[in-house]
Amino acid sequence: MPTTYQSPYGREIVLIVASDRISAFDYVLQDKIPGKGKYLTYLSEWWFHQLAGIVPHHYLSNDVPAAVSGHAMLAARLQMYPIECTVRGYLSEAIWQEYAETGAVCGNPLPSGIEICEQLPEPIFCPAKKARIGKHDENITFDTLVQQVGADNAVQMRQYAFDVYNHGAQISGEHGLILADTKLEFGAASDSGEESVVLGDEVLTPDSSHYWLTADYQPGEKSVSLDKELISSWLISQSDWDPSANTTPPALPKEIIAETQKRYILAVKTITGSKLFGID
Repeated sequence: MPTTYQSPYGREIVLIVASDRISAFDYVLQDKIPGKGKYLTYLSEWWFHQLAGIVPHHYLSNDVPAAVSGHAMLAARLQMYPIECTVRGYLSEAIWQEYAETGAVCGNPLPSGIEICEQLPEPIFCPAKKARIGKHDENITFDTLVQQVGADNAVQMRQYAFDVYNHGAQISGEHGLILADTKLEFGAASDSGEESVVLGDEVLTPDSSHYWLTADYQPGEKSVSLDKELISSWLISQSDWDPSANTTPPALPKEIIAETQKRYILAVKTITGSKLFGID
């Protein structure tokens, strides 16, 4: 293990390894997406470099043991908040029904007449409380977030979440992609409370974000996502499986696995210009 790296927050350094496993509807599926761990690690590292000076984050280095090279990184240990912070810039299909029924999303009132997949007047912040394994995360209001983490931390989380989304959306747009939304996690960097909100986990990957190809985008029409949405859609189409029944999801067809892999690779190549992961 490298010993030359020091955490800027005075905490331990940890090795974070990304696997090829994938989840949907809060279930970890039995199938794997070949290479996914490497794709997400590479893209997260790329984004952490882009976010330098934008938000404090936990990433330190990819100087990791050879056994996990390519799908692991060194990071500062954080005390993670049990909160997921989602920023939505577009009215994706996943939140359309809530908007249609209430005129709002996650407690954020929106103007009438917004079409599915249309860009919102401005990005909205949608926090959620993380549930125990096997349970579903719970959307919460900003006031509840304040109760969970304190007012100063809640305000800082929201600001950092907007900063990451806006910077990510700008860079993605320059590379031919729309960043429809992204989910972020934060942690406390020190027990003393200094640097108490730091970006952790992965960032702006196809596992935590929805990316749409700008060339194919049409407001009012469902957009093809370069992420795991294809898997979610296939699972929903299976009449003999109910996500709420707490039963094992069905095995994925080979073509769904292969197409999902291609979409992950296309996202990495389009954003970073990398030719490391090539599929014709």
